[in-house]
Amino acid sequence: MIHFHQVSKRYDNGKEALLNINFELDQGELTFLTGHSGAGKSTLLKLIMLIERPSGGRMVVCNQDVAKVGRSAIPYYRRQIGMVFQNHQLLFDRSVYDNVALPLIIAGYRPRETGRRVRAALDKVGLLDKEALNPIALSGGEQQRVGIARAVVNKPQVLIADEPTGNLDPELSAEIMDLFDQFSQVGVTVLIATHDLGLIARYDHRLLSLDQGRLISDGFDRPDHLQPHLHERGF
Repeated sequence: MIHFHQVSKRYDNGKEALLNINFELDQGELTFLTGHSGAGKSTLLKLIMLIERPSGGRMVVCNQDVAKVGRSAIPYYRRQIGMVFQNHQLLFDRSVYDNVALPLIIAGYRPRETGRRVRAALDKVGLLDKEALNPIALSGGEQQRVGIARAVVNKPQVLIADEPTGNLDPELSAEIMDLFDQFSQVGVTVLIATHDLGLIARYDHRLLSLDQGRLISDGFDRPDHLQPHLHERGF
């Protein structure tokens, strides 16, 4: 689903944000992406979303060579990728239903199909009974679930989450992670960028670790800086 081969990103100011990154994520795989502030996590996500282009190397996402995706094809490319943000980025002048429906309306879906998909997505995240509410009336965890419903309403092949539990307590974080697990189990490739070392330590998912633009570890073993969190779990 996602293949990076010797991918690098150098910005116009000369900063090397990513250096020769190599990894592959298979269909249905759930993976954490971590690293210090400025390590390159945001740049990597922007490359997948085609907000930025790589300076070198080869990227294949959803079986498409990203270098061959022209400017006019980017909106169609992005329909295959759902994006979940830390701050939800919801529209508070519209209902929950309207927020989730927005990607479908932009894509030109008919109202009947839009309604079917929106309600299926809201049902999946446990908010079907709140479709008429304004998001401001919901809790932080519920707002994040609205954001997830919006991200998956297009039935994407890839789901990217940028600090999705950053503003949530451990119990709500676990609920959000359960949703991501459910999506991966039906074949969606999930990549979660997070600083939350406690969250990473609670799950045995694959971990990609960046440091100053380089991929320094890739696997299921946890780096030394996670060991205190593992001890808290009794390991």
